[in-house]
Amino acid sequence: MATLSDRLDYIVGKKAAGPLEEHFGIRTVNDLLRHYPRKYSDGMTVLAEGEELKEGEHVTFVDTITGTKVGDMKPQFDKKTGKRRKRKWLRVTLGDRRSPVTATFFNADWMLDDLVVGTRLMLSGEVKYFRRTLQLTHPAFLVLESSKGKTFGTKSLKTIASASGAVGDDVLSAFEREFFPIYPANRKLQSWDIYACVRQVLDVLDPIAEPLPESFLRQHDLITEDQALRAIHIAENKVEREQAQRRLTYDEAIGLQWALVKRRYSELSESGPVAPVRDDGLVAALHARLPFELTAGQTEVLDVISAELASSRPMNRMLQGEVGSGKTIVSVLAMLQMVDAGYQCALLAPTEVLAAQHDRSVRDVLGPLAMAGQLGGEDGATRVALLTGSMSAAQKRAVRDEVASGEAGIVIGTHALLQDAVEFHRLGMVVVDEQHRFGVEQRDRLRSKAPEGVTPHLLVMTATPIPRTVALTHYGDLEVSTLRELPRGRQPISTNTIFITKHRSWLDRAWQRITEEVHAGRQAYVVASRIDADDKPKNDDAQDPERESAPPPVTVIELFEGLRQGPLAGLRLGLMHGRLPADEKDAVMEAFRAGEIDVLVCTTVIEVGVDVPNATVMLVMDADRFGISQLHQLRGRIGRGEHPSLCLLATNLPENSKAGARLKAVASTLDGFELADLDLKERQEGDVLGHTQSGRAITLRFLSLLDHLEIILAARGFCESMYAQDPDDSGLAMLAAPFVDTDRVEFLDKA
Repeated sequence: MATLSDRLDYIVGKKAAGPLEEHFGIRTVNDLLRHYPRKYSDGMTVLAEGEELKEGEHVTFVDTITGTKVGDMKPQFDKKTGKRRKRKWLRVTLGDRRSPVTATFFNADWMLDDLVVGTRLMLSGEVKYFRRTLQLTHPAFLVLESSKGKTFGTKSLKTIASASGAVGDDVLSAFEREFFPIYPANRKLQSWDIYACVRQVLDVLDPIAEPLPESFLRQHDLITEDQALRAIHIAENKVEREQAQRRLTYDEAIGLQWALVKRRYSELSESGPVAPVRDDGLVAALHARLPFELTAGQTEVLDVISAELASSRPMNRMLQGEVGSGKTIVSVLAMLQMVDAGYQCALLAPTEVLAAQHDRSVRDVLGPLAMAGQLGGEDGATRVALLTGSMSAAQKRAVRDEVASGEAGIVIGTHALLQDAVEFHRLGMVVVDEQHRFGVEQRDRLRSKAPEGVTPHLLVMTATPIPRTVALTHYGDLEVSTLRELPRGRQPISTNTIFITKHRSWLDRAWQRITEEVHAGRQAYVVASRIDADDKPKNDDAQDPERESAPPPVTVIELFEGLRQGPLAGLRLGLMHGRLPADEKDAVMEAFRAGEIDVLVCTTVIEVGVDVPNATVMLVMDADRFGISQLHQLRGRIGRGEHPSLCLLATNLPENSKAGARLKAVASTLDGFELADLDLKERQEGDVLGHTQSGRAITLRFLSLLDHLEIILAARGFCESMYAQDPDDSGLAMLAAPFVDTDRVEFLDKA
């Protein structure tokens, strides 16, 4: 008998288990049974004349060979003999059909004498078409009747047939089912091979222990783990398979939430730096000099953060809010609370442009409070340090010395902060901006620079609103705070879509509008999706039929030259993109910020971190090339000053296209949370969830972030409750194994 933790090579043999591990990482019985079917076929397929199957469908034929053709393959090197061997391919034609059906076998020397005209056999594989001929390439097969009376075939089908004890045409009884499971497979390991292993395992599997309490099963009307893992593979009744899918949906939700709750509370035993609020420190001094009042939302969030910083439990919090909602001042006040307690803070930004913007913003808001040891600095002031990869070796060394000595209380930087050479004197808090651009391992690497035995508080920020289900899953190891209101005085942004092929004159009018804004003393952005012809946009899809008739996207270099000599001639234009050297990018941004450039022609390098209140117009060319969240982020670069702003989304695709509908949706609302939900519907959920700590993609077979909020909430509450009772529950650890590498390794080691 077998259990879930048994290695597969003990059950199905090394020859069958080897490919499962090589191609899919399947090592144990549990791994195999959770390699769920991707769909189900409808048993034997009898193809009527004129009927067509779609490419990719799995089909099974039982028929007689009416024709054969043999050919030579390209010589292959034989490792055993050290010589190149010639091998044959065989193509057989089935039946006497008006619409031919063929099957091709490679390395077919061993079957040439047996798969001859008159042989009756079963073939099973995926449908492909070549010149309107239905083809099965290297399908699984089983000879049912031949002139030699010989029965042979693919091992997987033979295994299934022999298990039935039938012979000849009676073998078909083993396959006469309402359905067959079709597994994620490839050319070297086909679905039938996997199914044969599953059948072998299920035949010897002991009853599976139930990882969930019976009360939970009753409350949510779920079948047992044992019933679900068997039914998902072999139940012929559709209702039973649906019950199994529902139970396994809960398994995925609970496994993911258990992994997250373990991470969220694993640091409870560690010591967080305690930073009680002082009424005579930098926090109080900054409050006294702020030229504006904090919003109610900022005050509420700050109260929560401040209480957590004063606790010995390390804070793990995400602060999300629209562009301009005031996240920066909240993070600065939080960092000053840590500096008041004698700790340092690190602010990690994804780009040098954003890091420089944060450095400028923090220095501006602190003024003399950031000038410790300098002329004009206030008593008790701290220092702000900036560290980026483009700095000279001497500059980096000087900054590292400030950080190591503890002179710099707030250290702002890019990935350069993660390098081993950077040592902190007393790191107490890590702030990560634009969290979605960093992995868990990167923020943990920075936190590891704290003194031994201290786990720094963590605050991650994002201006990309996150749907609730994503916050509960991908960011489920963090508590979430949200800033929804914008600071007083913020001006509205109007957004319009320009469908160029329908209204060419509207694009001409857009250039005129930009000129008018510049003449009125304002500035503008013009955004392109790529730098030059060699730069393929991330969202570009050459197979997208909507784009077949559309011209290629304009490059930022083409756009800059065309505007300078065309509709924007006479205005001061600047060029900005990611391939410019860092000093050139800084110079261009400084000139734009200073008002020395009227129109910045750029790529998405300005998507985050650029704050120019005088910029009131943005025109996004080929806007269909950008995602919903990206367009919302770009739009957030305007509307930051005292003047109303205008965002124009231009596209060469038609208004009734999917992209057209997406652009109109962006134009219809400024609510980033509404757009985030729409973005989730458009994107693949795997892309949203990203990767585990090791970089492996997180795959959810049944759990949907769109449809299963209630299940996710139930799983979260259940895991919170169970963790309080037993943080080392072995059954829940098994469900969580696919989401946490360390758990998977421990699970496999025990196996």
